[in-house]
Amino acid sequence: MIGEGGGSAARPMEVAGGQSRPVEAAGGTPRPVDAAGSDGGHLYTRRIRGDRPVDLVVAGGGPAGTAAAVCAARLGLKVLLVEATGCLGGMGTSGLVASFGPVSDGERMLVGGFMKELTERMWVEYAFGPHVVPDFLNKQLNRWIPFKPEHLKRILDAFVTESGAQLRFFTRVIDVETSGQRLSGVVIANVEGLSHVPARAFIDATGDAAVAALAGAECRTVLRDTDTVAPSTLCSLVAGMDWNHPAYGDDWRGIDAVKSRTKSEWVPQAIDDGFFTQEDRFFPGMNKIGEHSASLNAGHVFNLDPLSNRSLSDGMVFGRKLAAEYVEFYRRYVPGCEGLELMTTAPLMGIRDSRRIIGEFELGIDDFRRRRQFPDQVAVYNRPTDVHPTDTTREEYDRFMRDFHGNDNLGHGNCVGIPYGILVPRGWENLWVAGRCHSSDTKVHGSIRAQSAAYMMGQAAGTAAARSLATGEPACDLDTASLVEQLRRDGAYLPQPTLSRAMTR
Repeated sequence: MIGEGGGSAARPMEVAGGQSRPVEAAGGTPRPVDAAGSDGGHLYTRRIRGDRPVDLVVAGGGPAGTAAAVCAARLGLKVLLVEATGCLGGMGTSGLVASFGPVSDGERMLVGGFMKELTERMWVEYAFGPHVVPDFLNKQLNRWIPFKPEHLKRILDAFVTESGAQLRFFTRVIDVETSGQRLSGVVIANVEGLSHVPARAFIDATGDAAVAALAGAECRTVLRDTDTVAPSTLCSLVAGMDWNHPAYGDDWRGIDAVKSRTKSEWVPQAIDDGFFTQEDRFFPGMNKIGEHSASLNAGHVFNLDPLSNRSLSDGMVFGRKLAAEYVEFYRRYVPGCEGLELMTTAPLMGIRDSRRIIGEFELGIDDFRRRRQFPDQVAVYNRPTDVHPTDTTREEYDRFMRDFHGNDNLGHGNCVGIPYGILVPRGWENLWVAGRCHSSDTKVHGSIRAQSAAYMMGQAAGTAAARSLATGEPACDLDTASLVEQLRRDGAYLPQPTLSRAMTR
């Protein structure tokens, strides 16, 4: 039974061949619903199909979910991966955010395991932008790495198929069954209707902590628990780009130079000319992904509530207008763009922050600035706190620039550890999260929400689920020394000198 209240009310669930079972409300206490709807709700009951049980359900096939499913399946679990769209890759494909966040500390590659394996396959299959050189991956600090979204879709398809994980596109988790601090099953919806999937472990890689919220796990939500929200961006693909224009030189240095001038000279000029709908002084810009094509990450949709359908719908409409406006800006102001054409905007809004779990540990800005390392860290990362300006004021722009280029830039040869506890909703026994719904404060979230970090968190969550099912240890009390050792065997770069059975709390 699916109610309008999401996870906020008790919902009797009838499964074909079984008995009705209550789904607990937030906090674990079922709340009766007036069938007549006098409290504003509506009671809707039906018998639904029961699916065969699996070991692990992974909700969301973005970077984190794909890595989790592949790595768990490789360790012997029977995995079901469900994805709401028709492809894997999340923001990198459906969102057209066609650039990985940094994977190096300026001296060495920090990613290992699945993420490194992915970059190696992408290199062999020419999936990166044609100007990308090995130093982008190995030696350059704060280097974003453009890629071809369609290539990434096929490569991720192959990874999942090779792993043996089951994959269902156009499918969402819309409800859960819980008992205490454990999940026992989920309800999924797709073109075949509703069905119930029993499982022993669950990973929420939805980006919005949708499964965790349905289960009643504690979460922090933007615009409820924060005064502001990071702006969203509807990215796009463009063609007709003249990368052979003299301004771009012979390699990536020329591209960097034009990108820098776009932000420092031509955007301010366009603002002075009254060109833009809104006086937005910052955007990531355009990245070369083909000989005559590019991805465009430009145009902030401010104050969008990512957990409001109405706000998302309005944002998509405004985002498409902004995409066309920025293409016209490039045509008028930026060399080599005179013949630029807008080919498509993304079908998925580029959300930067929405809802995050309250985990067994919350990674904070003090940890980040200290470059803190943890015995139970499951990844290490180096990226500034990329919390975009939350409005168009000069003050917010200056705040962003100070943080990104100074206050919260880790610098060459440094990194911060990503501890296991940020992937576990507090007190939960068989539920993990991975990706941008992890447990961190707003500033740190702005750093480690990137795709490259999400792939590493996904591998850690999938490996933790396999360890938990093998040992009987709950997620909230897993032997993290054994987890780190397994991740190292699977290629993860985890340089901490000492390990601990107990997670950092």
